[in-house]
Amino acid sequence: MMDDNTKATVQKIPLLTVNAGPRDGENWIKRLKEEYSALISYVTQNKEADNDWFILEANKTGTRWTGKCWYIYNFLKYEFELQFDVPVTYPSTPVELELPELEGLTPKMYRGGKICLDIHFKPLWAKNTVKFGLAHALALGLAPWMAAEIPHLVDSGKLIHKEVGK
Repeated sequence: MMDDNTKATVQKIPLLTVNAGPRDGENWIKRLKEEYSALISYVTQNKEADNDWFILEANKTGTRWTGKCWYIYNFLKYEFELQFDVPVTYPSTPVELELPELEGLTPKMYRGGKICLDIHFKPLWAKNTVKFGLAHALALGLAPWMAAEIPHLVDSGKLIHKEVGK
């Protein structure tokens, strides 16, 4: 179950219509245009709400995405590398979001720093295949994961802010 704020945020992200993955030629280009449009909408929405929390860029083919994400906790900004590859079976299969710097710090993560989204996010993605895209994965996958895990990692001493650790 998602809270009202998350629901309102996600409802403002445009739904996608093109059912295409990286191997689908021109249809993939159409899908990428929708992905960029949804991401721009989500970023704009976040900036307007003073909730800017990630930057992303893609390779030329839109199959490899890299950037940064951050989380503010106890007035300190924790920043992480963010990366993911778009699977060939996308959008039937969601992306696996990776925060490599956090690998091994929490059981809610797989090898390579891939965050665990199995229980809560993947069933939601399956119900909304095609309609959901990268912006939805960030809003409904990474954002709640960070909200749950980063405070826990900090409070348990597993994650130390770079300024505090000096």
